[in-house]
Amino acid sequence: MQFTSIAFFLFFTGVFGLYWFVCKKNLKLQNFLLLASSYIFYGFWDWRFLALLVGSSAITYYLGPKIAETHGKTKKIYLNTGLVLAIGTLFYFKYFGFFIDSFADLFDIKNKITLSIILPLGISFYTFRIVSYFLDIKNNKLKPETDALALFNYIAFFPSMTSGPIDKGGLLLPQLKKERIFTAEDGADAARQILYGAFKKLVVANSITPITQGIFQNYEAHSGSTVAFGAILFLFELYADFSGYSDMAVGFARLLGFKITKNFAFPLFAQNIAEYWRKWHISLTSWLTEYVFTPLVIQFRDYGKRGLIAAIILNFILIGAWHGPRFTFVLFGLLHGLYYIPLIVKDKLNKKKKITGNFPTLTELGNILLTMVMVCFALVLFAAPDLKAALGMYGKIFSISLFSVPQFIKIKILGLIGILILIDWMNKDQEHGLDVKRLNPLARRGLYVFLIFLIMYYGVFSNGSYIYEQF
Repeated sequence: MQFTSIAFFLFFTGVFGLYWFVCKKNLKLQNFLLLASSYIFYGFWDWRFLALLVGSSAITYYLGPKIAETHGKTKKIYLNTGLVLAIGTLFYFKYFGFFIDSFADLFDIKNKITLSIILPLGISFYTFRIVSYFLDIKNNKLKPETDALALFNYIAFFPSMTSGPIDKGGLLLPQLKKERIFTAEDGADAARQILYGAFKKLVVANSITPITQGIFQNYEAHSGSTVAFGAILFLFELYADFSGYSDMAVGFARLLGFKITKNFAFPLFAQNIAEYWRKWHISLTSWLTEYVFTPLVIQFRDYGKRGLIAAIILNFILIGAWHGPRFTFVLFGLLHGLYYIPLIVKDKLNKKKKITGNFPTLTELGNILLTMVMVCFALVLFAAPDLKAALGMYGKIFSISLFSVPQFIKIKILGLIGILILIDWMNKDQEHGLDVKRLNPLARRGLYVFLIFLIMYYGVFSNGSYIYEQF
């Protein structure tokens, strides 16, 4: 049940009506409806994995107080039990088949081993919620949740179940335990964010997908310029697809009275790779910064810049591996880690460059384009199904055919990307891409009508899935 489907529209309309008009004065009833809705939403994908989700929630509810109440070795046992169960479950479903296949390939026994493991929807996202919950209790940043209904909702919250954001307990749990208020202003702004997310997904991302798939799946037949152009298009496809989902997730959560983590902050205008990752998939990078990168920096603090480089590279290797069981994902993360080295050497890692003018200066534009080139170069690894294909694509890009005219240049696609960039640029200092409250009413309504027209006329409704659902 995708956000852009008729089924979800009917589902959410029913939930919204019951939530605010039937259950409004009863917080527990609202939370019960929310949990039932989350499980219906999840079960719509595959009801068989509901038991895994409920079981994981029950174990989390049991272990939280044990971690808080005990000390010394006993505390470690409860904490490690929770972490091993959560991460071990994720490892089994996401990576075990990969290691079995690799083992079979290594010993040439592939034909003797058959293992097909279905990846449960959203498991990477709700596992990270569970892990952060345990670690925050251990570090005295969060008290164990005694309200089972609130905790189960935190883990299964349907607006952010399939592709994040990865909310921490400190943000979402308090909101589940207090009265939610719906205002017309919040509702209108949430609707704007949903509209913009739908435009990104249905119009921009879905229009680009057939082109990038055609290029990457048959790269041998294309010139280096076409493969390079495909990598550029893929950046816009991935951004429009993932940030479009995130915009809608935040919007639907706001319609239910919740404020969840902002996942994107206009990364296309980043002026270096560090700024790019501060603006891209914010909930994942901030999660890993707190629970992986910071402990590594403390561990390596005696090694100066070399220790910082090692911590960043290890962190980005983990970011790559989080995406799935492919060596290309690991190399994707490694390459981004290596991108940081010049910034660390020149002490520019934490220097932020905010664009203040209506137009970027030549230096700012050059920095933006250079960052885009670096990201697109790494995205070849992200898009390639295996290392052989990635090397083949890079071979094409570094061939003389790079200087030929690329295929698949379509004015419509370039125009739609241009509209996306223009709207993002106009609102780059706002909370989201369609945060246009400062405009006069006529201009706002004209923009809404324009986006609705683009969705109705250019929207591709046949591809409802999101790229990050597979992770």
